[in-house]
Amino acid sequence: MTTIKTLRRTCSIVLGFAVAAALIPKAMAQTVPAGTKNILLIHGAWADGSSWSKVIPLLEARGYHVVSVQIPLTSLADDVAATKRAIALQDGPLVLVGHSYGGVVITQAGSDPKVASLVYVSAFAPAEGESVGSISKPYPQTPIGAEIRPDSQGFLSITSKGIAEDFAQDLSDREKQLLAATQIPVNVTAFGTPVTTAAWKTKPNWFMVAANDRVISPELEKAEAQAMKATTVIVPSSHVIMLSHPKETADVISDAAEKSGNH
Repeated sequence: MTTIKTLRRTCSIVLGFAVAAALIPKAMAQTVPAGTKNILLIHGAWADGSSWSKVIPLLEARGYHVVSVQIPLTSLADDVAATKRAIALQDGPLVLVGHSYGGVVITQAGSDPKVASLVYVSAFAPAEGESVGSISKPYPQTPIGAEIRPDSQGFLSITSKGIAEDFAQDLSDREKQLLAATQIPVNVTAFGTPVTTAAWKTKPNWFMVAANDRVISPELEKAEAQAMKATTVIVPSSHVIMLSHPKETADVISDAAEKSGNH
């Protein structure tokens, strides 16, 4: 008797799930996006994966599978390796997004066959043989330069003043304090190491220019976007577009995902 009751209860549960699934509104089913569904976000120097905290829920609400990769900032090779490990775990094509120095990382790692398109967010986008240092030379030093401090091990940090006035000047005081407290120093060699491949030459690409950037020259960003023939959006933002303008950032990433399809 107990066995019969258990079977009946199990059947009722299964039937309940089936009925519930059948009653899911069509509108909910349509939240799954067309095109590329996986998105990998690569943070920049002096930051970590939480720098995408405002963008992630916006993308997930649109049906995307989002991973914010934690790169160690110990060397370009280490950062590319961490990104490639994350790419390998994805179950299909993906959009690779890089902020700031993260643009160098996706330029090198983006040649992976799974990468359908690239999105640069106020980022560096070097060509083969170029580095952060070499592509920055033709442009005047940005204000952040005076607020960078090296340690004895070759890692660079930014002062609280630099975070507040140059890195994230359009965020709230609380957000600035949080960025200063959680920043991750970057090894100076990462800025001097040239890339050996430029994925943006063979992959569809998008570029978000921060018009009020005090870390990377906005003129450099515009020149990069032009050289890449990128779909370009200019935002009146500080260096951290994804924190000050998360919706615009999510919109650009979604556009890249929808248009890249199963590249």
